[in-house]
Amino acid sequence: MKKLSLEELEKKAYDIRMDIIKMLEHAKSGHSAGPLGLADIFTALYFDILKHDPKKPEWDQRDLLLLSNGHCVPVQYASMAHAGYFDKKELMTLRQFGSRLQGHPERSKLPGLETTSGPLGSGLSQAAGMALALRMNKDHHRWVYVVLGDGEQNEGNIWEAAMLASKYKLNNIIAITDRNNIQIDGPTESVMPLEDLKEKWEAFGWYVIDIDGNNMEAIIDACAMGRAIVEKPVMIIAHTIPGKGVDFMEYDFHWHGAPPNVEQAKLALHELRTLQGKIRGEHE
Repeated sequence: MKKLSLEELEKKAYDIRMDIIKMLEHAKSGHSAGPLGLADIFTALYFDILKHDPKKPEWDQRDLLLLSNGHCVPVQYASMAHAGYFDKKELMTLRQFGSRLQGHPERSKLPGLETTSGPLGSGLSQAAGMALALRMNKDHHRWVYVVLGDGEQNEGNIWEAAMLASKYKLNNIIAITDRNNIQIDGPTESVMPLEDLKEKWEAFGWYVIDIDGNNMEAIIDACAMGRAIVEKPVMIIAHTIPGKGVDFMEYDFHWHGAPPNVEQAKLALHELRTLQGKIRGEHE
């Protein structure tokens, strides 16, 4: 795909955020905070980082992208639609009976999805298996990217996969932790403390990069650095703002698993269009 400029990428991320709000309001169910916070990361992935072809979703030279925290899938659907995997009109079928756009990604439903998720904690194990298979097939030019939630790192399965990836030196894995500090029951450090998260991953044998996960340039640079690391899997800890771009959603864990109603969606879209009031139209 043609790569976008930094300014174009940042605008695309806000367009994706607006589609997320529209999808969730129309569905009347779903998760708001995580998808909004991940919009910069998924924009960078689909429009700069990944080697992929929306017209050939099963292209055998593509990079693989897995979403472990599958409840955040509205951001992936919106990114895929903008990239050309399917018509944007289909976004309004989110969570409807028979839709290809289920509440968690379902691989058999939608070309371009690499895995089916639901139970938290499974994505890194899936990524490790795929990375090991690519190595066995001598596909040394392909990468496995996997996005993880921070709350799901309460799951033991994550750390089993971390040990395996380190043992086999799977340097073709680039994992990205959405470090937004919230989960459904509250702040992560109140529910089950994770810090020092960087030291934990380093102790498990990973190369760790800490970034601002809402900084487009930092995301792209971190993935480039990750591809240059040899003999270690890479973990990017991306510090994001949950609900990014919508003032009344930002940092509020209550929006982890809640959609906006009609009035809230209207206000959210206004904030996103105006960058929270930084842009004013002639009639405002």
